[in-house]
This record gives sequence, C-alpha cells and structure tokens, in this order.
Amino acid sequence: MSVSRVSIVENILDANEAVAASNRTLLDSHGVFALNMMASPGAGKTSVILQTLKQLGKEFRIGVVEGDTAPVTIDSDRVMEAGAAAVQINTGGECHLDAVMLSGGLKKLPLDQLDLVIIENVGNLICPASFPLGAHASVLIASTPEGDDKPYKYPNMYRGVDVLIINKIDLLPYLNFNMDYFRRGVEMLNPNLVTFPLSSVTGEGVSQWCDWLRAKINSAQR
Repeated sequence: MSVSRVSIVENILDANEAVAASNRTLLDSHGVFALNMMASPGAGKTSVILQTLKQLGKEFRIGVVEGDTAPVTIDSDRVMEAGAAAVQINTGGECHLDAVMLSGGLKKLPLDQLDLVIIENVGNLICPASFPLGAHASVLIASTPEGDDKPYKYPNMYRGVDVLIINKIDLLPYLNFNMDYFRRGVEMLNPNLVTFPLSSVTGEGVSQWCDWLRAKINSAQR
C-alpha cells in the first residue's frame, strides 16, 4: 500500500513539473518576469505587493494572480484599485496553488500587455514548497511577529526559495525577535539567499527590494 501511495505522489509532482515548464515557456514568450510569493497567513504578502505596485506601477505593467482557499475578492480588489490587472484563483480549500491552477490564471491575464506577474500563493509554510509553478523566482515573506524560529521549524520552505523578505521590521522594538538567530537558521539552509528587511507600513527597505526586482524585469525583456 505504501509503495502505491509513493508512486501516486510522484506522478502528481511529475505532472506538476511538466505544466510548470509550460507556464515558464508561456511567460518567456511574452517577455514577462514572474514571482511566486509565499508566506504564512498574515505575514504581509498583499501589503508587500501593494508597496511594490506603488513604487513600480508607473514604470512597469504589472499583473497579479491571487490564490485563495475561499471565493472572496478582498485581496484582488485591493490590487486592482492600486492599478494592477488581477485574476483570482479559488483553490477549493487546497493549501497551495499548483501549476495547473496557475495555467488557468495566466490565460485570463493580458500577458502581451504585462512586464511582471506576481503570484500571491496561499498562506502556508508547507505545501507551496512542493509545487513549482513556472515562475522565475520564488519569494518567501517572513514577518517578525511570527518569531525567529521559523527557519528551524520549516526548513523546506526556506531551503527552496530565491529571495527572503523580512517584513514588519518596524515592530522589532516591541518583539522578542533575535535577528542574528533568525539569520543563522536561514544561512544554514540557503547561504546564497537574497534578503530584504523591510516594512510595508513605513516603506523602509522597500526601495532596495524594488531595485532588485526592477533589474530582473529589465533582464527578462532583453
């Protein structure tokens, strides 16, 4: 029984990889750079996206794919009000987006009119790590109120991403958050990780994150 279960899981992951590759080909054909943005619930994914739209929205054409477990449009409404094209994907209770879901979402976006697609994955620190979507970079948002032990508790998530945003640094004076301890845990898992401490409330550090993203978008268009 266990052997059959392992085979089924491998088949699902292999199928996801194939569709993810197709998604990447589609994005590349339009010269669109895509981010898979992941975090636990409440870490500030939407707030970081809104700050990114504020800084880069006049320079680049941006679309957002919102992954939600319930059919609510709160986040997609907010990003559309900020000037981005938005598509919502209801996962039907699933704890992550997969490549097939994203494929359907990309078909609803005007890719020939976009430079950047930000995929806001479902709030979860386990499942999204196992399902590549075809994005060019994976971004994990960690927030200081979550605690400094998250790299030690969720190593697979920290090990598999390209960029780490440490959000809500404006709250550090009020929290028992040991930044050195946190960073040691991250560096043990992913020593080449690009890290941006920032506050989506005050705007501190957002320009450095946007500078990195601007360079990636420009590179994708060459």
